[in-house]
Amino acid sequence: MAFNDPIAELLTKIRNAKDAQHRYVDLSHSKIKIKILELLKSHGFIENYLINEEKHKVRVFLKYTKSRESVINGLNRVSTCGLRRYIGYSEIPRVFNGMGIAIVSTPQGVVDGETARKLKVGGELICTVW
Repeated sequence: MAFNDPIAELLTKIRNAKDAQHRYVDLSHSKIKIKILELLKSHGFIENYLINEEKHKVRVFLKYTKSRESVINGLNRVSTCGLRRYIGYSEIPRVFNGMGIAIVSTPQGVVDGETARKLKVGGELICTVW
């Protein structure tokens, strides 16, 4: 099945898997998806991810609490294919007062909102995670 928006596919599959309390979810492989997954892992939203180069797939292991509640409460795609959202570094939102992250595509690469503010670079606001 072909998707027009690979980032929306990533977020939707993770959202559906966490709602169904699956242990992992398989996704197609791309560089921007890997960068987003690296940010999610470094901020503690997912446990890990494995890349299968031969099949061009990525397996994302979701993270849950001891009471089997997902660590991810919400994923929101901000910039879409039809309407891109570009923001300056001073306009980057603080998601849930710092409990979540905003993922921004900048000239220095895909970074979280806090890093973009420190680097004083703006860019395309891809999504927010909390």
